[in-house]
Amino acid sequence: MHKEILEDIGEKELINRIRKFVPKNQISDDCALIKTKHENLLINTDSLVENVHFNDITICPEDIGWKAVVSNISDLLSSGSKKTIGVTISLVLPPRTEWIWVEELYKGINKALEEYGGVILGGDCSKGVEKIISITAFGVQGELELRRNACKPGDIILTTGIHGLSKLGFLIKNKINFDNEYSLNKRLIIKSIEHFCRPKVYPNFLNNLLKTRSNKNIKRIGCTDSSDGLFQALQDLAIASNCKAIINYEKMPIDKDWPKGDRWDEYYFFGGEDYELVFSLPKKWAKNLSKLDKNINEIGIFADGEPSIEFKDYKQNKLFNNTPYKHF
Repeated sequence: MHKEILEDIGEKELINRIRKFVPKNQISDDCALIKTKHENLLINTDSLVENVHFNDITICPEDIGWKAVVSNISDLLSSGSKKTIGVTISLVLPPRTEWIWVEELYKGINKALEEYGGVILGGDCSKGVEKIISITAFGVQGELELRRNACKPGDIILTTGIHGLSKLGFLIKNKINFDNEYSLNKRLIIKSIEHFCRPKVYPNFLNNLLKTRSNKNIKRIGCTDSSDGLFQALQDLAIASNCKAIINYEKMPIDKDWPKGDRWDEYYFFGGEDYELVFSLPKKWAKNLSKLDKNINEIGIFADGEPSIEFKDYKQNKLFNNTPYKHF
């Protein structure tokens, strides 16, 4: 009899099957919500694994430490965290790991915490074959709850920043050869490597949402981040909210030097590790926010229908035949 393996079922089905062991609605989003008498807590865990997320060729240990923190804070922000309390750090390291590697890792961790808030609260160390950095981050739930299942038909879909840059930075660091027809601009190369090695998040995002909210009675909005790629983020929102995402390709915020072509569209939509926020708002609120913050762009609308993603221009829909990033 064939035994199912994780490579066959994939990450999403694995998480779906784990649900039966977890309290209801605790793994619908990246963060767990813990209710307390005073302020509710958001808790998130993310891991970086050697030869899966990083290696000594593509990224230095200080940048790994930075990314390990930022990936967690991005998840906290996408759930509506108004403050990062701190992090715990679990390390799995081969015995022959040099101390300087660990020291540089922690320098990167502290630089990210100095930038975005929080302190190191503790952690654990163990021996292993490959390096693993697992961070658990603790945040405080803000006035607005940001959840994947809170999108509504008629909501405008928005995104922060530009997608695809981290993927390009990864390819450049791995010395992937591009077709001769593409001559990458030096500015784009530098920007992409920076996005891959030192991604940034938006600590003022929640305050800007509150400033521009046109209806104070709205307490929940749909949101996630694009750590697994823009397509996956849109798909997660559509499935969790049970509605259809209609995307306007012409409105996508793309770097001015980004090459054109099917492969470059794939990098843009399926690249991952950009840590941009993908969310939805009522029309008036969306207009107010995009006026206030020029790094935020409207890219589509949610509509009634089966959970799915489609382009307004149907000729582009062949792009979505591609497979999102897989962990297994």
